[in-house]
Amino acid sequence: MADEPLVLGIETSCDETGVGIVRGTTLLADAIASSVDEHARFGGVVPEVASRAHLEAMVPTIDRALKEAGVSARDLDGIAVTAGPGLAGALLVGVSAAKAYAYALGKPLYGVNHLASHICVDQLEHGPLPEPTMALLVSGGHSSLLLSSDITSDVRPMGATIDDAAGEAFDKIARVLNLGFPGGPVIDRYAREGDPNAIAFPRGLTGPRDPAYDFSFSGLKTAVARWIEAKRAVGEEVPVRDVSASFQEAVVDVLTRKAVRACKDEGVDHLMIGGGVAANSRLRALAQERCEAAGIRLRVPRPKLCTDNGAMVAALGAEMVARNRAASSWDLPADSSLPVTEPHVPGNHEGSRHDRHHDRHHGHDHVHEVSKENLYP
Repeated sequence: MADEPLVLGIETSCDETGVGIVRGTTLLADAIASSVDEHARFGGVVPEVASRAHLEAMVPTIDRALKEAGVSARDLDGIAVTAGPGLAGALLVGVSAAKAYAYALGKPLYGVNHLASHICVDQLEHGPLPEPTMALLVSGGHSSLLLSSDITSDVRPMGATIDDAAGEAFDKIARVLNLGFPGGPVIDRYAREGDPNAIAFPRGLTGPRDPAYDFSFSGLKTAVARWIEAKRAVGEEVPVRDVSASFQEAVVDVLTRKAVRACKDEGVDHLMIGGGVAANSRLRALAQERCEAAGIRLRVPRPKLCTDNGAMVAALGAEMVARNRAASSWDLPADSSLPVTEPHVPGNHEGSRHDRHHDRHHGHDHVHEVSKENLYP
């Protein structure tokens, strides 16, 4: 175990300041500082508020993670950080902090992809990922089907949302129902006491001519909102539990149906589900039911590892170290639209493809060219 890479991961793509420490595929620490309460009164995440909260929480959260793991910063084999996608200002705080720690410690820096990290975190729960891996990622910002033959270098998008992400739809319907923010957990709670078949809400992009793996929840959101408005307009009480259950069923029905179809079409006999909405109890139950019926093995991390956290970033960073992937250079940018096809940002981000290829295959380490000494006090 001591020979496995010890990596600290920093996640600041949205409103969670997450710091995780991983040795190989073993989780040692998962420290989180959330600013969700500061955003609740606005009904959604405010980028400026999130960025300032990250600044305040960064150093204390890193210190807490190191203490929880029982390791010194000098023991680390690398620093990993979410380089994108996400909120630009929030990402910048994490990337800047990671650069500072990596430079001071003389350790390699790994800028990694937020979505790829959500897939890789399952290794901390269920061991090494099968190759290829089919992943359904569902959160407030993303609803994606991804196929990966190598989580460090090859992630192929199969489908994605064309409008609202699943988590975003949960938040908007919760707002219409006056249930507060964030919407996912509270709708899940009310839905458990409701009838999922009470109201026939639409299933987006499920027609014979629709894209097989893409998602759309905007129409569903509008249909639910109009149904609620119609009830209120005639003075009738809105059955919150039945609305929650029927809306939730419409979302998870589409998600699981398309995910299982993708597995069958690609000949993949397992499915990994990640992202914040993967904590939803009905999504887990229906996915398990449909996967068992199709002979597909389901892998879902425990709820705490599904939401944004530093452990997932550390997990992908440890995999980068283990597979000798090139470290990122000091000009690593915070890229709010980093494509999922780039699991990490190696070498000189501004350099040529030839330079990246050369660095990857010759073990070139930009970090150690610049930082030869341990500058950490």
